[in-house]
Amino acid sequence: MIGTASHPSPRLRVPANLARSWMLRSPLGVLDITACDALVIDLEDGLPAARKDAGRDAAAAFLERSPAWVRINAHGTEHWEADLAMAAAASGLAGVMLAVTESATQIDATAALLPVGTRIVALIESAVGLERCSSIAAHPSTFRLAFGTGDFRRDTGMADDQLVLSWPRARLVVASAAAGIPAPIDGPTAGDPAAVLAAARHASDMGMTGKLLLRDEHAAVIDEGLSPSPQAIREALDLLAQTPVESADGSYAPAIARAQRVVDRAAAFGL
Repeated sequence: MIGTASHPSPRLRVPANLARSWMLRSPLGVLDITACDALVIDLEDGLPAARKDAGRDAAAAFLERSPAWVRINAHGTEHWEADLAMAAAASGLAGVMLAVTESATQIDATAALLPVGTRIVALIESAVGLERCSSIAAHPSTFRLAFGTGDFRRDTGMADDQLVLSWPRARLVVASAAAGIPAPIDGPTAGDPAAVLAAARHASDMGMTGKLLLRDEHAAVIDEGLSPSPQAIREALDLLAQTPVESADGSYAPAIARAQRVVDRAAAFGL
């Protein structure tokens, strides 16, 4: 059944490097949700221009009682510094998601206004950002990359099609792997649970391990699509049992490494 079989207990806290479902939520809405792996308070698209100050106040109040990520406005916009000032002072800040990241210099400037070690998810939403994604991923303050599919399509004219967007997705995956950071987070998908599940499975096939979402009912579906299936777990366990690492020759190394990743992710998700 979609969205139920592999969704872990809400009490199981998934580390951010493995987080699958990244919920974007306006600070002026209901923030107390537990269905997703990571809650992102959205100060960018989640707020109209006239309510940015009220949204920051609401975000600050929430972060005093519960941890969350914060999506801040793009570098160079009028709200970027104010968003950072709020986030930097918040005791519950898990990290920031920088909208429309287009250079490593923007990561530098953002990190300089945050406590040392604050994790930054760089949201790639433009052709310029994609062209520079390798240097962005390699910046020491970059924690993960994320793909802002809607704004990217608006900037490039690309269609909302899995085949068309496979190339930019692959670039983000390769840039992340080359930089040694966790795999990227895919953009949100609208539609019914079946469409969201198919999109999550496609993202997983592309090498992505997270996905943004806007609706509560999509969280469990995304977690299912980005988690190892029961069959994949059984096959991985069988391979590891039949081929001990110490006795395997080099030809088995890739398969063993993939099997170990499946088992490790399954354990992290309580599967």
